[in-house]
Amino acid sequence: MAVKPEVSSFIRSTFRSVWALEMLCFLRKNRGQPWSHGDLVAALRGSELLVSQSVGSLTAAGLVVEADGTVRYQPVSEAVDKLATAAEALYATRPDAVRRMIVAAPPSGLTRFADAFKLWPD
Repeated sequence: MAVKPEVSSFIRSTFRSVWALEMLCFLRKNRGQPWSHGDLVAALRGSELLVSQSVGSLTAAGLVVEADGTVRYQPVSEAVDKLATAAEALYATRPDAVRRMIVAAPPSGLTRFADAFKLWPD
């Protein structure tokens, strides 16, 4: 089964780690319920740093909102919600393929900028 290009692109551009995708799945299952960072650390057995980074990337992607010290799933549009649904479904059926997409994501702009100053390849 081929992965739709828009879903693959969404996964690569949205998730810096599998942990961020796990957080998204958790928040989607608990829609509407606000979670503090401490509650997310406990529920997902992560660290404060992981939670902060994941919340930041999910907020930037328009998937969650953070207000009054809590986080909840609230996509900015129906289209973004559909992409999140497709990503979660793909992760449930083909987790290794999704992990490879996340790990193989292109480097950030900062990394590409720094690489431009390399005198020779590694």
